Amino acid sequence: MDWRIFVALRYLTAKRKEKFISIISTISILGVAVGVAALIIVIAVMSGFDADLKDKIIGTTAHIEITSDYGVAPSGELLKKILDTEHVASASFFLNGQALIRHNENVSGIIVKGIDPAGEMRTSKINQYIKEGSLDLAKDGIIVGEELANKLKLKLGEVVSVITPAYVEGKGLKVRGIFRSGMYDYDMNLAYVSIAKAEELLAAKGLVSGLSVRIDDVFHVTKTRRVLQEKLGFPYIVRTWLDSNRNLLEALKLEKTAMFIILALIVMVACFNIASSLVMTVLEKTKDIGILKAIGSGRRDIMLIFAMEGSIIGMAGTIFGASFGIFICSLLKKYKFITLPADIYYIDKLPVRLELADISIIVVSSFVISILATIYPSYRASRLDPVEALRYE
Repeated sequence: MDWRIFVALRYLTAKRKEKFISIISTISILGVAVGVAALIIVIAVMSGFDADLKDKIIGTTAHIEITSDYGVAPSGELLKKILDTEHVASASFFLNGQALIRHNENVSGIIVKGIDPAGEMRTSKINQYIKEGSLDLAKDGIIVGEELANKLKLKLGEVVSVITPAYVEGKGLKVRGIFRSGMYDYDMNLAYVSIAKAEELLAAKGLVSGLSVRIDDVFHVTKTRRVLQEKLGFPYIVRTWLDSNRNLLEALKLEKTAMFIILALIVMVACFNIASSLVMTVLEKTKDIGILKAIGSGRRDIMLIFAMEGSIIGMAGTIFGASFGIFICSLLKKYKFITLPADIYYIDKLPVRLELADISIIVVSSFVISILATIYPSYRASRLDPVEALRYE
């Protein structure tokens, strides 16, 4: 073992005349640990929220939507042109429109989405979200979200009245299924009917809203959007799920960055304690520093001794905090014992996602801040004159 490391460990673990210095060192370790643990837990929750939200958005909407301000005339030629594009896995037509849905005395505004069930199952995860019934839209079938069903006090098999400008008195439809995507807005405001029934309800006259497109790799979504826009041209508008939710995703990214900076201040405060502890250690070990210099130790050696002492404190706090943070995240991920109001946060469970990159950045940042906190006290110790240190000994 290098003698400087040995001396640093001795200074750190040996009994001190001033017990207050040991208390400060302990507080420094705990402070760094709390800061690192808080960072890991909060960033893991925000990463989980981000990933869960993206998964639910992609599950209820397609990777890419192709629309037109003038409506889209469904044709096999248009569908083939889209399917022949690289990375496009599937596509299907859809028709959206606003309507009112009524059951007994309960009324709510909804978005009616006309789909081809077979095509929709290839472009979204709607079939996986069906909790009751099935995706059966034959004849007068309708699929509603769980939140909407609760609001209207609906049960499977009951008949609801859908009111549109074409049916001001309402059109009776039978509830064939209830879905739960986990996204409050979708579960409350979206209902599925067959595309033929949507054309009837909305008086669409052979036009649809557009096409839902699913690609084989979500990482190619931007490139595929650009290719499709060039291939289709005017009057088609090609949007990805990223474009449609850009404000929300940017807000999440900004919040994650802001939380990292704010919580990193906890680690910085703890590192000020490390600096204070080292300053007091230097004052206590003035005679020892003088002796070390007198027997030939250089300024660099003295500086390294105290820098290593502070670094060990920072490393101990970082390792303890990281271990505790990962442990808490594992519990949250496994047991999901924290619930959230779905109408505010879109999801009902606190999501957790531990990412190696995030943990690495937090651990490295904590260690670097700890090292920076040791620079000044170590430098002052290295500048100590051995004659002055031993004058009164």
